[in-house]
Amino acid sequence: MVAAAATAAFLPIASSASDSSAKASGALGGSIPTRVDACGTGFKPNSSASRNIQVKANAHAPHKVNGTKVGVMDGLKTEDEVTSSHAPRTFINQLPDWSMLLAAITTIFLAAEKQWMMLDWKPRRPDMLADPFGLGRIVQDGLIFRQNFSIRSYEIGADRTASVETLMNHLQETALNHVKTAGLLGDGFGSTPEMCKRNLIWVVTKMQVVVDRYPTWGDVVQVDTWVAASGKNGMRRDWLVRDSNTGDILTRASSLWVMMNKETRRLAKIPDEVREEIGGYFVDSLPVVDEDSRKLPKLNDGNADYIHAGLTPKWSDLDVNQHVNNVKYVGWILESVPLPILETHELAGMTLEYRRECRRDSLLQSLTSVVSNSVGDLANSGYVECQHLLRLEGGAEIVKGRTEWRPKYSSRVESWGELPAGSA
Repeated sequence: MVAAAATAAFLPIASSASDSSAKASGALGGSIPTRVDACGTGFKPNSSASRNIQVKANAHAPHKVNGTKVGVMDGLKTEDEVTSSHAPRTFINQLPDWSMLLAAITTIFLAAEKQWMMLDWKPRRPDMLADPFGLGRIVQDGLIFRQNFSIRSYEIGADRTASVETLMNHLQETALNHVKTAGLLGDGFGSTPEMCKRNLIWVVTKMQVVVDRYPTWGDVVQVDTWVAASGKNGMRRDWLVRDSNTGDILTRASSLWVMMNKETRRLAKIPDEVREEIGGYFVDSLPVVDEDSRKLPKLNDGNADYIHAGLTPKWSDLDVNQHVNNVKYVGWILESVPLPILETHELAGMTLEYRRECRRDSLLQSLTSVVSNSVGDLANSGYVECQHLLRLEGGAEIVKGRTEWRPKYSSRVESWGELPAGSA
């Protein structure tokens, strides 16, 4: 009977059958016992011990269905009554389905991990820079600055190699980034804080460049630069340009710099305060290019072979110091080089001496004299040397120079020393 009552709590159909049987028994004069003993009989035992274990049919512990407590009589409710008597709404019942949210987050993380593993971000060689095209870094005990450059399509010329102006821009960029990375850049174009206080700027007086091989489109070049003392009131800056893949030296350059007052436009001595700022970065080493001490002859209308007049600076040619960028002078000098030389030869080296600065309203002339061999026999001439002068139309000299040209596509391999192991 206990089993039947328990089953009736969950199976209303079985309970109905039991009720019908009970009604039939009542009709026959019987009665349904209101209490049962542990053996399930309908007789009331006389034993007191048995009386202690008597239980009522409806005294069972409440059952749980889907987490909700229900009594025995709940099983006898109709479907409509069960539907209308849901458990009360609580904070726990109103929470979202966390399993679905967790599954969505896991999917996102797995997709992100897959994309990350597909990226080829790790360097293939241990000597490759982590940031090959950034601002560069200082190496060798803080004395040498190193930066990589990729040769872009707009930086190559008709020969499919980088132009000399591109190489000069790389030299200038590394020089400024060297000062910036060292923490010496003040409110000026390469000027230190102490220089800015005194309105002083750096100006180049001499530049020597030797090009062993020109990089091509897509090549990555590694530029190293450092500074050294030059006399009492000067500074020397050297550059070494290598192929980042092979380590071959492509270009070597050396330059001399002095200070000029930005307001008076006159040369000035290096103050002791400025010398203390930059002295710790000087390298005790020889120039990477042997100094060309040959005197540059003066060109004029009588001894110049080619003259290109009407050159004038544009607004884009000026730098932040309001004078023409040094790289622009190189392009103006090459304007008067005869076309047959440009077609059959490439620039192998040049020496430039800067006489005075050029302003935005200046009008210039470029003069060139071919020193060795004749232009008409360049196919068999080998190396060609030219002398140059960039001057104002009034006659004042801006830049004097000498260039050396070698036949194009000639194989010339030379070995040069390593970086200077100088000390501060």
